[in-house]
Amino acid sequence: MRSITRAGLRAIGLLAATGALCAAATVPAMADEPGTTWQPELSEGTGNGVVVSPDGARFDRSTAFGAPADEGDTESSADPAEVVPTGLLILAPRTLDAPTREVDSRLVADTPPGSTASVDVRGKRAGGGWTEWIPAQDSRTELPEAVTEVQGRLVLTATGAADPTVRELTLTATPGSGAESEPVTEAAPRSYSVFATREGLVGGTTANGHKIVNRDRFVALPSRRALSANGKTDYSVKVCAPNGRCAIAPVWDIGPWNTKDDYWNPSNQREMWKDLPQGVPQAAAARNGHNGGKDQFGRRVANPAGIDLGDGIFWDVLGLKDNSQVQVDYLWTGSQRLSAIRTEGTPDIQILARPEAGAESVGIAVDATEVPVQCTSGAFVRIGDGQYLPATAFTGLPGDVPACDAAAPSAPSPAAPAAPAAPAAPAAPTAPDASAAPSAPGTPAAPGTSAAPAGPDASAAVGGSPAPVPAAPAAPSAATPSASAPSSSTPSAPSAPSAPPAPSAPSAATGPGAGAPAAGGSTAGTPSPGSATAPTPATGVPTGDNQAARVTPGSAQRAPSGTS
Repeated sequence: MRSITRAGLRAIGLLAATGALCAAATVPAMADEPGTTWQPELSEGTGNGVVVSPDGARFDRSTAFGAPADEGDTESSADPAEVVPTGLLILAPRTLDAPTREVDSRLVADTPPGSTASVDVRGKRAGGGWTEWIPAQDSRTELPEAVTEVQGRLVLTATGAADPTVRELTLTATPGSGAESEPVTEAAPRSYSVFATREGLVGGTTANGHKIVNRDRFVALPSRRALSANGKTDYSVKVCAPNGRCAIAPVWDIGPWNTKDDYWNPSNQREMWKDLPQGVPQAAAARNGHNGGKDQFGRRVANPAGIDLGDGIFWDVLGLKDNSQVQVDYLWTGSQRLSAIRTEGTPDIQILARPEAGAESVGIAVDATEVPVQCTSGAFVRIGDGQYLPATAFTGLPGDVPACDAAAPSAPSPAAPAAPAAPAAPAAPTAPDASAAPSAPGTPAAPGTSAAPAGPDASAAVGGSPAPVPAAPAAPSAATPSASAPSSSTPSAPSAPSAPPAPSAPSAATGPGAGAPAAGGSTAGTPSPGSATAPTPATGVPTGDNQAARVTPGSAQRAPSGTS
């Protein structure tokens, strides 16, 4: 039933995003605006929850995701809708004659009561990757940068007896004045320290239609803007645990908690929660009183999670035994060169600590994901500090990749992330019952330090303002979680007039064998070369956005947030 819960809430978020965009009518064309106009062939689309026939793209309940929402045992108000089945149909991309930043979408659709039909649009960036999917607003989508290749995606939902059908879609790309693509400069992807929970749900279906298998290797983020198609890896993350182990994996699901919380984007670009600082998941802010402590569905937030990890990532690759603070690079947000890897029939490939055969593994990269390419060292490619892959693992490398010994300083990696909107004067984290002690301006606290979990009766007793403030991204430390006392790392937090209370979150259920990762995965606890144990944090008070929840041993796998 919990898999049904996740699917239902996933669809709820899609329903809320679509609104009443189309009402069985054709949106008038913008006749005074010249541009490239085309009608994507619906029969060439791919996805789940939609069937294409000569009559058009019809919602298909048998393959749509979405089911009765189960509140479980959360402290919450009633969910906003009981059933919201949803379908997605990704259409063929279109290459344009001139760069554009604006795309007009005109739907001819039958939308009976209780149903919706809308369009998401994305563009191919100059560096080769895609922008995020942007929902059309009043039939128009504004892309974050000029692009010369555009793709549309239909979003159909139905809560009534009748199903919606899209008869025709017309897209018009308006050439932008002076929208010529600028030269690509190397920039690291956005990177934030967020709280991670384990998804599990083997046998369930993710938002993109993927059926979850045992020890699966994917992640979920709380926004469909960065949802990859089933089997695709357009949107991937590098997630690193406090022990130095990392995984590069695709985003195949939506959650936890919210479905419209693209917290990695600048505040004014966020789909929802524009009042929060960039890099702060709403679930983390809710633990300090934001939105009355509730998520977008009015449910009481039980943990500050900003990412969900499949079992194979959580247990086998990262060696986690409990919910934990992790460092996440949102790879599609940077302009570093990315190259796809191939694993010759295996699910993933080992990331090595040194550019030599037989070096110890410090993580994995999932098959077909695109990984950062920094430089070459003999027969190996460096993808991060102390992280290498064999050159033979790549489907193709840029011809101008420099040698590592001659390369210019590489873009920051999770070991030293660069925050795109760094807050001022961060302070070192502190014990929950200590007073704040701001550090000198521009002096960040020790990143990635681990805090021992509190006992079953322990709780934070820190008063202060509920308003969250952003945390400077913290790198994972080399500390290895203990089997008897899993820890969650605490990132640095900016100083504030007063500190909100530290949240108390349920821990993840231990894996098979009392939490020990199963055989077949990489051995946990191997720190990345060159990493050092972080110094003991100075005295101060944790703030809401650092999401350093005290973990209570023996608690449930995760809060039944409805997106699990």
